[in-house]
Amino acid sequence: MRGGMNNMQGMMKQMQKMQKKMQEEQEKLKEEKVEGSAGGGMVKVIVSGDKQVLDVEVAEEVVDPDDVDMLQDLIVAATNEAMNKADELTSERLGKHTQGLNIPGMM
Repeated sequence: MRGGMNNMQGMMKQMQKMQKKMQEEQEKLKEEKVEGSAGGGMVKVIVSGDKQVLDVEVAEEVVDPDDVDMLQDLIVAATNEAMNKADELTSERLGKHTQGLNIPGMM
């Protein structure tokens, strides 16, 4: 029975260590920036690693008052691409700390 307690304590220490490293990585992600673009780069959206939209750039040539729908679609496409890149970055950064673990609710 005693060996089981030591194993449990060791596992808890490992989990606490992993949690701390993951929190550190999440803080670092806030500083990272990823870019999504659409329309051949005519619309660009910059988001942080924690998925906050930081900037939207729209080239003058793509602004057509008679076709606002197209501009909206380009902004949505660029934003979605940037968010997907932020998700990939998060999976990459946090996934290295959970490799080999089968924990429900985690990557």
